[in-house]
Amino acid sequence: MACAVAPWDALRAQGSTAAGRATADSGARSAADGAGSRAVGDGTGPIDAVGLSGRPISLARVDVDELGANLRGQLILPEDAPYDDARRLWNGAFDRHPALIARCVGAADVIEAVNFARAAGVLTAVRGGGHSVSGQSVCDGGLVIDLSPMRGIRVDPARLTAQAQPGVRLGELDRECQAFKLATTLGTASDTGIAGLTLGGGMGRLARKFGYTCDNLLAVDIVTADGKLLRADASENPDLYWAVRGGGGNFGVVTQFEYRLHQFGPEVMAGTILFPFSDARRVVKAAMELNASAPDDLYLNPIFSRFPDGRYLGLEVCYYGPPAEGRRLLAPLKKAGKVVADDVDIRTYLEIQSSYDPVVPSRVAYYFKSGFLRKVTPAMVDEIVAAYEHAPPSLLGVPLIHLGGAAGRVKPDATAFWNRDAEHDLSVWASWEDASQNEKIIGEVRAFWSKLEHLTKGYYINTDTPDDERRLRETYGGNYERLVRIKTKYDPTNLFRLNANIKPRA
Repeated sequence: MACAVAPWDALRAQGSTAAGRATADSGARSAADGAGSRAVGDGTGPIDAVGLSGRPISLARVDVDELGANLRGQLILPEDAPYDDARRLWNGAFDRHPALIARCVGAADVIEAVNFARAAGVLTAVRGGGHSVSGQSVCDGGLVIDLSPMRGIRVDPARLTAQAQPGVRLGELDRECQAFKLATTLGTASDTGIAGLTLGGGMGRLARKFGYTCDNLLAVDIVTADGKLLRADASENPDLYWAVRGGGGNFGVVTQFEYRLHQFGPEVMAGTILFPFSDARRVVKAAMELNASAPDDLYLNPIFSRFPDGRYLGLEVCYYGPPAEGRRLLAPLKKAGKVVADDVDIRTYLEIQSSYDPVVPSRVAYYFKSGFLRKVTPAMVDEIVAAYEHAPPSLLGVPLIHLGGAAGRVKPDATAFWNRDAEHDLSVWASWEDASQNEKIIGEVRAFWSKLEHLTKGYYINTDTPDDERRLRETYGGNYERLVRIKTKYDPTNLFRLNANIKPRA
């Protein structure tokens, strides 16, 4: 996900047979292999669940027991001790109770779980790293295919590639790559799972320099709805390879990703320049003028933020070229308003990639809305500032995430990710701890977003959920019908529907 809070230190105190035929994962063996109990509880009767249609169904205990016996990992039911922890997400706004959780440790387990889900017609969610801003990696009454134990990573510095399993989080992959002074575009919070990030496109601090995460995806191993393990790359199942690069989790369960790596790091010039909110109009307009012609080495995000002592405008800065040139580029911005704080300095890339962690902790409730901006005009800046002047206290951040660069030069139909001409992503978000406030605060964010949505077209599926068919079609644009054809081919019953869902043809 692309977070909307700046790391200001000064203010922080404020089917069973198919499984036997499965090809083994080529990644390193998960640390969880053989560590989990396969117990499925002591009950003997059928298990109440929810079907794909949303209606109640019953799962035969003998079938559930067979699934548990065939997993090398662990099948978790509500009566089992690990259940409460296993169903929780990073986003504490969601408190859902699945009927069963298949905790997988390899592709064979994934095949077993997918075959069971298809045969039972049970509502199915897929969980990778568990960040899940939209909450769709867990469901009430359904099956969760939990990939979190699958965390193998292999970096090949000679070939400039990395293989990673779907339970890996971006901080873990960053660390392995940086050991060889290599990197690929990942997100902006280190506990984000790479699976959802990659399948949704993958924005991040390196996107302007190296393209989105999906632009650096070389291949996947994927279990499709029929329980087959396929490889998808430029030459093998190329239609599926095209679709998973931005089409989300619509097409199957990825058991391994292969990425292109780039020489990068370990040090960059990065940090935040903070201004009083009263200077927001001038500073943001100056930042937009710079961004319109910025080199690919510059990533510059204006962020409207609320702290205990008031509202501020921050500029999150990452510059990957010579520091002297970076300081020259930033100099006019510092004259556009009164600088309250400036911690831009030489830091390690790993430090920057984990800088949001303290301000976006796990299990706190979050709610996001977002949309793409083609070009940010001075009039749009005035409108955004005026809206934020009357924003409710629950709204903590409104960033204008810097896009374009290398990612913007990829043709819209080269991958499923359509919105290549977007220069910024406008996001609004809130976080809170009291679950009784969920409905109230979500309503406030939606009301605020309704004032700005008309400025946008399409949205980033990793930081929003579809409100209607119109927004989804805007998101996939000219790629939508091609995605429908591929969805119909690989998932005709829409087994994988808990996502920015592309419905197959009837």
